[in-house]
Amino acid sequence: MKIYTRKGDDGSTGLVGNVRVLKNDVRVSAYGEVDEANAAIGVASSTTTNPDTVAILRTIQSDLFVLGAELATPDGESPQHRILASHVAQLEQWIDEASVDVSPLKNFVLPGGCAAASALHLARTVCRRAERAVITLSQDQTVGNHAVPYLNRLSDLLFALARQANHRDGVEDIPWIAP
Repeated sequence: MKIYTRKGDDGSTGLVGNVRVLKNDVRVSAYGEVDEANAAIGVASSTTTNPDTVAILRTIQSDLFVLGAELATPDGESPQHRILASHVAQLEQWIDEASVDVSPLKNFVLPGGCAAASALHLARTVCRRAERAVITLSQDQTVGNHAVPYLNRLSDLLFALARQANHRDGVEDIPWIAP
């Protein structure tokens, strides 16, 4: 199978079910942002040596493919795959586990620290942008009940994993100090 099809040369792309829309359609933007978050998480996973963190990030990447497929399903159609409440609950469990060994937050922290933490913080900000795009989509079209909570919780998890990565590497979080 060839990588290129030439079908998108007119500025359109296919949704699930071969429905054609313009590539700047709000639905395409939403799943495109999710795809970018997935790629950023792939980068973050390549920077960590912790096998548990890598396993979590790989699971999340698979979940984001589910979310992408859900978002690529035209409005009014039933998605074949969906993000469920159980996906959100799993993220919450991982947040709790990642937060056990780190000190409680007393102030805002700047993104950074060790390489893994920095990559996780960047993935977190990309995830937040995806969340905003899905919220924009949800204002006019149907979005699954758990899509926005999943992305919201995912960014929290990426923050918790960044703090955990710094802790494991013996690097202090960088506190934000108000001017």
